[in-house]
Amino acid sequence: MHRTEIAAFLNQKGGVGKTTSVVNVGSGLTILGKNVLIVDLDPQGHLTSSLGIDNEQIKHTVYDVMCGEIPAGDSFIKKELGARLSVNGQDSRLSLTVMPSNLNMAEAEMVLAQKTDREYLLKKAIDVIKDDFDYILFDCPPSLGLFTINALAAAGKVFIPVQTEYLALESLHNLQIMIESVTNRFNHNLEIGGLIATRFDGRKVINRTVVERLKEQFGALFLESMIRENIVLAEGPERGKDIFTYRPRSYGAEDYLNLCHEILDGNHISDESLSIEPGKVINRHTASRMIS
Repeated sequence: MHRTEIAAFLNQKGGVGKTTSVVNVGSGLTILGKNVLIVDLDPQGHLTSSLGIDNEQIKHTVYDVMCGEIPAGDSFIKKELGARLSVNGQDSRLSLTVMPSNLNMAEAEMVLAQKTDREYLLKKAIDVIKDDFDYILFDCPPSLGLFTINALAAAGKVFIPVQTEYLALESLHNLQIMIESVTNRFNHNLEIGGLIATRFDGRKVINRTVVERLKEQFGALFLESMIRENIVLAEGPERGKDIFTYRPRSYGAEDYLNLCHEILDGNHISDESLSIEPGKVINRHTASRMIS
């Protein structure tokens, strides 16, 4: 029986790699053969713009969907990746589905707050189309507003990207309280999928110390796949590209691919993990995923 995994990526602290993680986890899962929808819930529209989608391409946003003005599918934008899937010598292009956002959503929460069942507007819209996807990923705003509550009410899991510094540790306590509150009030099935360490530099004592503290505090919820500090992860969004399109042979691509395997396989890195070689990403056991 097909089961769609719906996950929100959340952290109230900015600059932790939340949007970068949604883009690259979504792209990585697509390369691994999954049908993925990513939803930009941030009125700043950073996820949308980081994939090179401009306002001229956007006919409808997630706000229009949540207002009930259009069905979810009418907002979709197909973003072709720089990867091609090669199976038995036959190549096909890979694409990611995006539900976009833009600055026109800046005052949307005030309008949505007047609606009945306002905490479940996103869930109602997603329920209609969720069976068309293997994974649906929400990029939440860095605040506890109505968009974030809608994401948590609709999701089965929440992933928390955490920058490996002390200030990130301090913010986690309040974040846990907020997630618990939303779970109790709006979604009893919500669980924490894991904490994702980002911008990790193993040469820095502070990064190593924070990682050890996170492991002690969260145990198995602290995912093994850490995202190393890598300038190309910041450069990709400037060029409207995911990391696999922009720099497939980088540490960033390797780390996010390992993270995708961990998300797929559940709290461990698969022995069947894809390896990255010059110009391509290869699955040792089945098909090859080629990077153009």
